[in-house]
Amino acid sequence: METLGNWRKSSYSGPGDGDSCVEIANDVTRVAIRDSKDPSCGTLLFPTEAFAAFIEALKPSPAV
Repeated sequence: METLGNWRKSSYSGPGDGDSCVEIANDVTRVAIRDSKDPSCGTLLFPTEAFAAFIEALKPSPAV
């Protein structure tokens, strides 16, 4: 299976945290995630809509 290029790390991944992070790459139809410590270990692929729903579910609920 073809893998995506243009891998990037979280903006929260700073000095000292650089190899304890995941990397992400995306195109119009899918999002790929891999471990930055060992990128050759494997890649998880998700449909774009499913990944967007996952990220939305991680956001905290507004305070009432």
